[in-house]
Amino acid sequence: MWNGKIITYCGQKAKIGCDEKCNKSWGLNNRPKIQISDDEDDIAWLSDDELDNAPIDPKTYEGDCAKPTCDEEKLNKWCVRECERCEMSAIGEFDKPLILTSWNKRLYNKKTK
Repeated sequence: MWNGKIITYCGQKAKIGCDEKCNKSWGLNNRPKIQISDDEDDIAWLSDDELDNAPIDPKTYEGDCAKPTCDEEKLNKWCVRECERCEMSAIGEFDKPLILTSWNKRLYNKKTK
């Protein structure tokens, strides 16, 4: 089952969705990573299997929204802006399928939101 919804983002319709693994969601600013070379942008985010569960409260917030702690809070502003597991369609492509990132292996130089 697809866990997602249509939202308005910057005045445009967008589709957002995630894999519902909040227990493994660290947030873009907190997910553990390793430096690959001297280039500060040359990094790899660790896979889920390399990490314990993420903190329930990673101490990052978007407005009045924190990392969800129950189903009713899922896909809030924190998810859209901070969660590395949440994906958003390109503007104008909310009607196209949404491809979720897999965190089953290390990700190298993943785009930031």
